[in-house]
Amino acid sequence: MAASIEFLQASPYFAGMTEPEIEVISGLFFQKTIEKGEKITWQGDPGEALYFVASGAVKCFKTSPEGKEQILQIVLPGNSFNDVAVFDGGLSPTSTEAMSLVNLYVISRSDMGGILTDHPKIMINVIDILSSKIRHLLELVEDLSFRQVIGRIARILLEYADGAGPKPKLTQHEMAALAGTAREVVGRSLKTLQGDGMIRMERNRLVIADKEALSQMVNAHS
Repeated sequence: MAASIEFLQASPYFAGMTEPEIEVISGLFFQKTIEKGEKITWQGDPGEALYFVASGAVKCFKTSPEGKEQILQIVLPGNSFNDVAVFDGGLSPTSTEAMSLVNLYVISRSDMGGILTDHPKIMINVIDILSSKIRHLLELVEDLSFRQVIGRIARILLEYADGAGPKPKLTQHEMAALAGTAREVVGRSLKTLQGDGMIRMERNRLVIADKEALSQMVNAHS
């Protein structure tokens, strides 16, 4: 099935293209459904396709030789992944996995290259998107290098605690993989934040009780 024209019109990749142009390229995409927990790409595989998330959430992560996982990004609807390998022609630098039932629109590397050749005006869109991804990774490096663990946990809670809309509800293992620490450390940090009245549990669901204090915690531990 071709990609939704409305979806492509809303994608930053294709900003500035006319509806007739988008109708033509929509036929180059195919739709793929991925079950929760299923791998989509593997670190070290050839970058053969660019993926756009239509619904659900996908985690992009690296795995150490010892099996430790570091989540680099959680990709939500409207966004893409595997961009680097598609555009530089190298191997995929990360693995990806569905965090929920995921619907994807997929386009091959060669077809995406053809679109850029036929519509060079969208090259600036590619530059903007890749620059945004670089900025995200630089912020992650800063976070892991300079912010204490409890500050990282507080930041993750502010972004994902409610699990609202397309954002996934994170497990402690996933929080640890985002924060670059162990699950046990996450558990202790959550108990500390709960004891300080910043978060609370309601029906097995974590709720932010004091958003301002949690924000101050992020800034104080950097």
